[in-house]
This record gives sequence, structure tokens and C-alpha cells, in this order.
Amino acid sequence: MFVTGHTGFKGSWLCEWLLNLGADVWGYSLPPPTSPSLFAQLGLSRRVHHTVGDVRNIKTLSRALNAARPHFVFHLAAQPIVLEAHANPGETWSTNVMGTVNLLEGLRGLRSPCATVVVTTDKVYGPEPKSHREEHALGASEPYGASKAAVELAVQAWREAFGMDQVATARAGNVIGGGDWAPHRLVPDCARALLQGKTISVRNPSAVRPWQHVLDPLHGYLLLASYLASAPSEVSARAFNFGPSARDHRTVRELVREILSQWPGKWSKGGKPGSPRESAVLRLDATLARRVLKWKPTWHFEESVARTVEWYRSAVDPRSIRGITHGQIAAFSADL
Repeated sequence: MFVTGHTGFKGSWLCEWLLNLGADVWGYSLPPPTSPSLFAQLGLSRRVHHTVGDVRNIKTLSRALNAARPHFVFHLAAQPIVLEAHANPGETWSTNVMGTVNLLEGLRGLRSPCATVVVTTDKVYGPEPKSHREEHALGASEPYGASKAAVELAVQAWREAFGMDQVATARAGNVIGGGDWAPHRLVPDCARALLQGKTISVRNPSAVRPWQHVLDPLHGYLLLASYLASAPSEVSARAFNFGPSARDHRTVRELVREILSQWPGKWSKGGKPGSPRESAVLRLDATLARRVLKWKPTWHFEESVARTVEWYRSAVDPRSIRGITHGQIAAFSADL
């Protein structure tokens, strides 16, 4: 298993799950993007083949791929923060687009093809009044989503031009879960405020998002990789949405109130003047993944929030972090 972006939030959860499954995990990424970081809290640098490198450096990336000789690749390395993309759009595009192109070129250099899941986002879609489906046009109007839409086009081009039929893309909704310490994200902002006894500042309380626990899309990535390895003709030349059921597309206000129902505190409407515009409503239709991959959401909104709150409140004691993380992976697996 080769995971780019393994030092990030989703990458760390994926590596922990793969290790629990007995996989030999190779990771390639920049150092953890936050402090604290889930990667460090889980001690993953001692438990995976850990290579510090930039996906924009094709030589070191190709060297790492050739050393790993993977059967499966999960490409999560990215600049994932919407506000950071507004502040540094060129760097975001360089990392997200050229980093993916370098990975695709590295894959072409391997002796044997391998199943590859390239992770993008639900923000690749243009304006659409109903739930986004895979056949809807790409049309993001802000730098982060547009960079990921460009990634989708790059994957499609390399797949068709070079016969890379074991490569597909995965578009997930808004992911929550313990261990996310990124700035400018709602749940980490809530956790930091509550841990410090401060009021939570909320930018867009009326915005609707497809909230899901991090383990739900990761399960989708694992299923997609398995299909790509065993039956690529069934899933090639496709992107797959991984999102919650319709009832779990909730407002930011509803998410904050659900958190506060389990972790007492206060919130208020905030946000700086001149902040970038964000979509009022994002909905994701995962019918294709349900039909082809037999994937479905496992934890509903309330349980996803409860598990997330449980993780952050337990993390007050650093010694409990691996235990709570393992326990949630085990509980999720039992519910599949």
C-alpha cells in the first residue's frame, strides 16, 4: 500500500486502518501540516515506511514509488483548505494539479500497473440545484475546487491517453472525525474553542453540507481500490461520489448545536469582513457507489458527531488517543 499525504488527517486514519488490516504501508508526504497532528499522536512514523517528500518533486516521488512496488495507491496529498487556496492559489494549484500529474507519471514508470484512487472533493461541481451526481459538469468557481476539478481532468486524460484503466477518482463530502487539527475548519475550530472554554465563532451557520464521518469515505476508497484491482472494466473511466444519506445533509448551525448537545459550550456568528464567498448549499448523490461498489454510509449524522466529540474529549489524555482511534475503527468495522 502506498499512501500520499499520509501525515494528514484522512491519511493518518487510512494508515491506521490499513495497519489494523495487516497491510504493509508506505507513506510519502510533507511533514504533518499541524501541531498537534493525528500522525504524531498515533506514532505512525515508527509503524509505516515513512518518507518525507513533496509530490511536486517527481524524482523523489518516483523513487519512493519504485521502492514500494505497490499493488494499491491512495493519493491524498493536497492543499485541502479552501481559505488557504484563496490566500495562495498558485501554490494550491501547483500541489494539487502538478502533484497529481507527477504521481500519474510515476505510476507509468512502474513495471506493473496498480489500483490507484485519486481523492478529490465534492467542490469540483458547478452550480446545480439538486444533489451533485458524477455526470454533472465540473465547474468550481473558487481556487481550491477548481484545482481539484483540474485534477479530475488530468486523471481522465492520463487514463484515456495511456491506458491507465486502474485509476479512478473519489469525491467525498465534508468529513468530520477526531484528530483533525487544521485551521479554518468547523469541527477543529469547535474543538479548540471548547477545550479552551471559549465561544465558537461560526462563519456561515445557514450553509448546508454533506457531513460524514471520516471512516465512511475511507471505506469507499478501499472498496473502489479493490474493484479497480479485480474488475477495472466495471469502474474505469469513472469518478465516484461518497456522501451521506439525504437526511444527513445538514446546516452548519445544526452541526454546531449537535456538538454542543454533547459538549456544553456557546457559539456565535462570526467571520471576518471580506471573507471569500462559499456555496450556500452542497449536496452529494452517492447512488453510483451504492449500485456499483455496494458501498453505503454506515454512521448517520448523530453518531458521526457523537464519535467525533468522544474522540476530542478523550484526547485530553494523550495516552488514550491510539486506544480511542482503534476502538472507533473496530466499532465502524463491526457496523459494516
